[in-house]
Amino acid sequence: MLAAESKAAGAAVRAASAPVSPPSWRRIVGPVEGFLKSVARRLEDQVAGFDPDIASYVRYTLANQGKQLRPALVALSARSTGGLNDDLITVAAIIEMVHLATLVHDDVMDEAQVRRRRPTLSVKCGNAVSVLAGDCLFAHALELAASFPTPDICRAVAAATKTVCTGETLQTLLSQRRARLGRDQYFHILRMKTGELFALSCELGGRLSGATAREQQTLHEYGMALGTAYQVYDDCLDLYGREREAGKSLGTDLAAGKTTLPVIVAFERADPAQRRQLDALLADWTPDRFPRLCAMLERFDALAESVATLRALCESARDSLLALEDAGKRRPLMDAAEFVAQLTGSLRVPTWEGSL
Repeated sequence: MLAAESKAAGAAVRAASAPVSPPSWRRIVGPVEGFLKSVARRLEDQVAGFDPDIASYVRYTLANQGKQLRPALVALSARSTGGLNDDLITVAAIIEMVHLATLVHDDVMDEAQVRRRRPTLSVKCGNAVSVLAGDCLFAHALELAASFPTPDICRAVAAATKTVCTGETLQTLLSQRRARLGRDQYFHILRMKTGELFALSCELGGRLSGATAREQQTLHEYGMALGTAYQVYDDCLDLYGREREAGKSLGTDLAAGKTTLPVIVAFERADPAQRRQLDALLADWTPDRFPRLCAMLERFDALAESVATLRALCESARDSLLALEDAGKRRPLMDAAEFVAQLTGSLRVPTWEGSL
């Protein structure tokens, strides 16, 4: 199990006294920078497909693309088995639209105020309009996917979108019940809500560049492991990040009752009395309980174990790429996995003055 394999790595993480600089994302995606610019233009072109009265809301959402992780994975995967073409630009735009639609809905549910250093769409125009705008983005993405000559791409995008929404729904239902998740259930949800679109990006990148069925499966496995790792990082960021650095609202998972890996680790390592304390802290959550919760998580080395688990997932992603014969072509994907692994260098246990 990942937990057993990660103990030694966890100790090393705790001993680190300074952030580890991740590989430069700009360097990794440098060879596909032109592709990413084309994806951004293709997304901007989609605004014309919406009613003029909501075009400004759509443009605001589509302009908020961050690192373009999923489009980059489409391009890097395509280059690992073939070359770039216009169909890949369209697929990358489709997947990014689905992703951005999920973020719009997430921000409504989490009552987030900031996303990528800008007010969220829900702050700008209210929850009702945001939800409907997100729905429009989903529908438009599927309409664009249906423009391909065969139904294969549309089916793949629709199936992945359904999986993502199912994962989000399951997490929301469990959060409302304040259910305590185990690792298996937690990672099942992460694979659905985040891993699925990473896997789709990689698999379709290979498919549309001429990859064999075996290569497509390899890319799917890589994307699933990498996407799951990235969501573990995002969950840890909610507890151990800084809003100024993250560029988005943090602490929303606790407020929504979502169980994340650091909390799961604490429950795994706590005795019955300590579990009751954790349950009491998390029930009817209020922000003033955060210092006490952090103290308990630190007692059980929750951050170190979570980071070690994330890095094991990234290692699994890298290992899956060994099935691709050309080491040079797979190198950017290897570097992308290392980039995600090293993002954990920015995570820090908060320090608090006084007695907890």
